[in-house]
Amino acid sequence: MTEKPNYTVQKTDTEWKNELTDEQYYILRQKGTERPNTGKYNLHFENGTYYCAGCSQKLFESDSKFESHCGWPSFDKAIKDAIVYKEDRTHGMVRTEILCSQCGGHLGHVFNDGPTDTGLRYCVNSGSLDFENGTKE
Repeated sequence: MTEKPNYTVQKTDTEWKNELTDEQYYILRQKGTERPNTGKYNLHFENGTYYCAGCSQKLFESDSKFESHCGWPSFDKAIKDAIVYKEDRTHGMVRTEILCSQCGGHLGHVFNDGPTDTGLRYCVNSGSLDFENGTKE
């Protein structure tokens, strides 16, 4: 597990509230979760790159996305050094929280039950993501 680093993107709570939508603020800054099967990227499978909605850091490439039937966008690997991993013992569970390594925004959780060779399932809130079309160069 990686401890909280000194994030390169530092903003006040007021700045975050002014820059993010209510849903993005709830997810990224308050560690909220969108309802399953409601996020715009859950069943989204275009070629491109997924970015942090808080700071625009690249997080996931579309070739790592898969349908997990869990109700949230799922990926089997993250872009190198884009994610911080933190133990999460909330809600009576032990999970691994995933945060943007640049701004510390809450993205979701990663689980060791993925169906691909990585064995990982990054379960991510759509509200924490932005997407840009395009093939990987």
